[in-house]
Amino acid sequence: MPQTNAELDGSDELIRVALVDDHEIVRIGLANMIERQPDMRVTVDVGSGEEALAQIPGQADVVVLDIRLGDTNGLSVLKTLKDRDPAVKVIMLTSFGGDDLVLDALIGGASGYLLKESRGRSVIDAIRTVASGGSLFGPQIAEKLLARLRQPSSADPLAILSPQEQKILALIAQGKTNKEIGQDIFLSEKTVKHYVSNILSKLGYTRRSEAAAFFAQHRFEGPH
Repeated sequence: MPQTNAELDGSDELIRVALVDDHEIVRIGLANMIERQPDMRVTVDVGSGEEALAQIPGQADVVVLDIRLGDTNGLSVLKTLKDRDPAVKVIMLTSFGGDDLVLDALIGGASGYLLKESRGRSVIDAIRTVASGGSLFGPQIAEKLLARLRQPSSADPLAILSPQEQKILALIAQGKTNKEIGQDIFLSEKTVKHYVSNILSKLGYTRRSEAAAFFAQHRFEGPH
């Protein structure tokens, strides 16, 4: 079959998808569905967290990640992936919709979850949804997530952010621009912009000033 122009020139119009699952048959099924789509291609197909962290950063727009892997858990892979590539969107694969790990994944920056028995059309739609900036999780998970976020806790209120995000938030609170932040911590301005977007999304704010005020309010309220 002849390649399309997008395939030949590496056009950004194609959604680059990475698959991470320690069950090869699951990856084969997902890859077959994805490769049949005119706007998608599989760029990474691995069975372990170690391989995922070595191959995915910079090579995928959407990652379909098993929440339970043989060599590690998907949450630690999610955290590291988001730290290394804040722009990447992650969909967690799980066997049980009520899994508490799903809540932790969503709090940690995942764009949603899919049940492993999901129909092919649901998987394809989910990839397109998160690639365009959307999110997906069912009403049951949404209710649990809201309840978790509303629970009073003695834990550090900034713990919802990764260490790198907390560092960037501290610099935002100092009034620094994205360019200045990038110079301080040796990141490109574009990468800092993605981090700031993730920080605002996690905290539920739309303005940097709100995030800065949140930091100023909670910086000394961590666990003692």
